[in-house]
Amino acid sequence: MIRFRPGARALLAAFLLLAGCAAAPPVPPEFEPPRAVGLAPLRAERPIVALALGGGGARGFAHVGVIEELERNGIVPDIVVGSSAGSFVGALYAGGIGGAALEEIALGMEEADVRDLVISRLGFVRGERMQAFINRRLQDRRIEELPRRFAAVATDLASGARVAFTRGDTGMAVRASSSFPVLFQPVEIEGRRYMDGGLTSPVPVEVARALGADVVIGVDVGRRPEYAGALDSLPEIILQALAIMGKYVGQAERQSADVLIVPDVSDVGLVDFPHRKAAIDAGAAAGRGAIEAIRKAIAARKP
Repeated sequence: MIRFRPGARALLAAFLLLAGCAAAPPVPPEFEPPRAVGLAPLRAERPIVALALGGGGARGFAHVGVIEELERNGIVPDIVVGSSAGSFVGALYAGGIGGAALEEIALGMEEADVRDLVISRLGFVRGERMQAFINRRLQDRRIEELPRRFAAVATDLASGARVAFTRGDTGMAVRASSSFPVLFQPVEIEGRRYMDGGLTSPVPVEVARALGADVVIGVDVGRRPEYAGALDSLPEIILQALAIMGKYVGQAERQSADVLIVPDVSDVGLVDFPHRKAAIDAGAAAGRGAIEAIRKAIAARKP
């Protein structure tokens, strides 16, 4: 009997459900498409602090716990940058939704709120429900209208380039950033297709620096490639290959963060919604353990 890890089981289930559960997605309203516009770096008399939130599917719920712990300790980032799941949480946070409200949203979400299954050779989730969810929660504000400076990192499918969306439709930018290969369809924006930001920037520290950050707090919720199983199914092999790639693609960037927070979410699968509270708690524990290091990093940057 073949046994699958929770993440692989959920991914496989998504494939098998397609024949009977494909749903018509909501038609998103027309907004200015997201664009990667170069912005002048933020400047202030005090150190500019950024939060760089990495990708990891349902492990991204850990970002909520990290944010809650930062808030409890009076650490308020000026800049938020997200890849993949980090862009989802990051957009809401940059939009003024605090840690407690983020947790309430996370625990109240249903998978159907953000996942629209389709039958297509390009992918099995369209992503329009996710786009609509973000825009609805943000009252249809564009990226440049959010209270905190925000960037959603995606990958140009044709060129392989990292792209940081800093203006335009927030929900579509998050959708592009979160379009996990094979599972999600690529997102077409002004004639180009985009996919998951984690392919080029698993923890987007460099974009945070470009936006003016003096101190970058990175949060890494990616899957580790160490695996003791047989890897005898297509979903397991796909997930393992992407985990190996993510480990090496983002290694230098992760290490360049002033403080890197790594929640223990090893038991949470890629699409493991039932374990979101465990992921939030793991994020809070890891954030709590990093507070002193963050304070020291900020103090070291003061004039």
